[in-house]
Amino acid sequence: MKLAKAAASLDERLAALSEAADLAEGRLDRQLVERARAVAERAGARRNLSVDHTAVALAGATGSGKSSLFNALAGCDLAEVGPTRPTTSAAQAALWGPDGSGPLLDWLDVPLRHVVGDGSGLVLLDLPDHDSIVSAHRLEVDRLVGVVDLLVWVLDPQKYADAAVHERYLKALGRHRDVVLVVLNQIDRLPERAVKRCLDDLRGLLADDGLEGVPVVGVSARTGQGLSELRVALDRKVSRRAAWASRLAADAGAAADALAGPSAGTAPASVSRADLARPLSRALSQAAAVPLVVESVAKAHRHRAVAATGWPLTRWLRRLRPDPLRRLHLTRGPGTARTSLPPPTAVQLTAVDTAVRDVGEAAGGGVPEPWASAVRHAARSRAAELGDALDRAVAHASLGASKPPRWWKAVGVLQWLVTAVMAAGALWLLALFALDYLLLPKPPTPTAGRVPWPTLLLVGGAAAGVLIALLSRLAAWIGGRRRARKAARALRAAIGQVGEELVVTPAFEERSRYARFVERVTSAG
Repeated sequence: MKLAKAAASLDERLAALSEAADLAEGRLDRQLVERARAVAERAGARRNLSVDHTAVALAGATGSGKSSLFNALAGCDLAEVGPTRPTTSAAQAALWGPDGSGPLLDWLDVPLRHVVGDGSGLVLLDLPDHDSIVSAHRLEVDRLVGVVDLLVWVLDPQKYADAAVHERYLKALGRHRDVVLVVLNQIDRLPERAVKRCLDDLRGLLADDGLEGVPVVGVSARTGQGLSELRVALDRKVSRRAAWASRLAADAGAAADALAGPSAGTAPASVSRADLARPLSRALSQAAAVPLVVESVAKAHRHRAVAATGWPLTRWLRRLRPDPLRRLHLTRGPGTARTSLPPPTAVQLTAVDTAVRDVGEAAGGGVPEPWASAVRHAARSRAAELGDALDRAVAHASLGASKPPRWWKAVGVLQWLVTAVMAAGALWLLALFALDYLLLPKPPTPTAGRVPWPTLLLVGGAAAGVLIALLSRLAAWIGGRRRARKAARALRAAIGQVGEELVVTPAFEERSRYARFVERVTSAG
């Protein structure tokens, strides 16, 4: 039951590592990303092999007595022993049943295999010397050290403090304390009182390497001293059948640490998108000539109002003037491809570039490099699309200029009525003038007080038409301001959407990617 829980936890950690590697693609060093993926892939392969066998590697330097120890543990002479030069050119395995280790050894690519006992499931590997003068031997050691379930480092009294093994191998195993044993071989060459001192000194060096608490066993392959203690330590590790899972978990943790780097566990502080979007929207509005469009909406409203409600005798003059919105190609509806707005000035373009960079800087606040650079790049990644997007946003924004107010029609009808009254008065007076010119008798002319009705109709109609036109202009000015405010709100919303879609959202998606990466790396570690 415990093993099942450990395996489930391992699955979660490896899935988190794999996702973290995917998130880091193109952001972090390629070798780190590939290493993390390799760990996840290797784990999948190892879990499909026998968990009843534990691959234990004996690794050490030339002259450490590693092969002698291998023979002593196997109980027979399997490895050739040489006192001064490397004799192990290829890894070989000693097997303690049960059967079924073949696929594991095939995966490890260890062709030399010897069955020496039954029962425990131990697969003991004798590796070439890690300091061999033959580069192929060193590469073989590096390969197997990276994949075996349990590592036994064999050191000798003369070179146990050698920087080569500590710097190249042991310090890199800080995450692998549960799957590392250290053997100080050839203790028979030391005075008895010096053995403890050497073991204590070695433990101190291992603590400096990050391996504090790792079992350290003093042995002599030649005399057999300490071998029973080493066998007990190996049996304890092997019998649990969990070294493979501990190794994979340690690999996942080490790969996660490498991915995280100095930023391990650093989640970005919260940043308000609205606070970032406001300065950007202001800069984009200026570049998109929003003030000009808003002013044109007000002018167009007044222009059309005068054309619809002005004095019929003079309103035709208004129709000769160009409509401010039509001049900007802002009255052709949703199908409008391009407007005729003036291009942004150099100052406006600089302001937009600065605002975009500010969004990237602010969104990347609290995010370590190189992720902060990725956030800044994401903010600028679609900057080339801003010009066309702003133009489309202005062209498609609802400016409220297409539907004339209903009172225009009513006032237009009223203007024609008073014009008809004026015309009636003019025709009446013209008829009276004609009768008088022809010396014909004139009919009696009604009056309003002392003013004849024809004169009253003519003058009153003209005065009423002018007064209605003036009042209509005042109403049009007020309505123009109101429509300009509504258009400004619609334009700000449209421009804000452009900035959100092309600048803010890409930056925050990258920021969220980093936050998810931190979460996954933390889970993998």
